[in-house]
Amino acid sequence: MRMMSNAAEAFEAYDYPMTTEELIEAEGDMTLELPNGTETLRDALSRSAPETFETAEDARLTAYAGVSSKAIGRKGYSDRDPICMGEDGPEEVSF
Repeated sequence: MRMMSNAAEAFEAYDYPMTTEELIEAEGDMTLELPNGTETLRDALSRSAPETFETAEDARLTAYAGVSSKAIGRKGYSDRDPICMGEDGPEEVSF
């Protein structure tokens, strides 16, 4: 995800293990560019329980999980979900 490229690079610059609090103190003001606005890394990490990250990948995945709905496109939209039983949906189109 493009919005996380600067955060992913920043995570790699640190030695691990590292706590959520330490990462927020070091990089919390970093702005994450999201498809529908921005938020800080502090905002994203604050949505999860405090933990100790063993690797930069752990920190990155936690930040991914913590971004708000500003990170998604159209809310509630999916062209891949099956139609529920008992509902009429659009006709299938074959490409």
